[in-house]
Amino acid sequence: MQRPPIAQQVTFLYTNDTARSFAFYEDVVGLQRVLDQGAARIYRTGGDAYLGICETSQVQQGPAPDRKPGGVIFTFVCRTQAEVDVWHGYLESRGVAFEKAPALNARYNIYNCFFRDPDGYLLEIQAFLDPTWPKPA
Repeated sequence: MQRPPIAQQVTFLYTNDTARSFAFYEDVVGLQRVLDQGAARIYRTGGDAYLGICETSQVQQGPAPDRKPGGVIFTFVCRTQAEVDVWHGYLESRGVAFEKAPALNARYNIYNCFFRDPDGYLLEIQAFLDPTWPKPA
C-alpha cells in the first residue's frame, strides 16, 4: 500500500482563557486568522501551515499528557473525509492503534481520528468540512 499524501498541517495549543490567547496571537504576534470556530481559532503561520488555539475541553485534576504545559496535538490535514479514512486504514495496516476511529465532530465541523506516537504525543488526522477553510496550495 502506498502512503497517502498530506495536504496541510495544523498544530493546536490548548488554553483555559481563549480571549487572552486569541488577543495574543492576533494582536501581539500578528497572525492572520483564517477560521473562527467559536471555541477555537486557526491562524496561518505561513504557506499551508497553521496554528490552532483551542479552548480546553474539560476541567482536569492535573494536566493530561497532551494538554500539559508544552503539550500539543499534531494534526495532519487531508482534503476530504475519504482521505482521512485512507490514512486510518494505512496506519492500522501498519499496527497503529487508534484512540478514536474516524468520525464526524459536529462542534468543529470536521471529520477526524486520533492516535499516539511512541512517546505518547497525540496525533490527529482530519478534514475540515467548513467551505471557508483554505484549500491546499
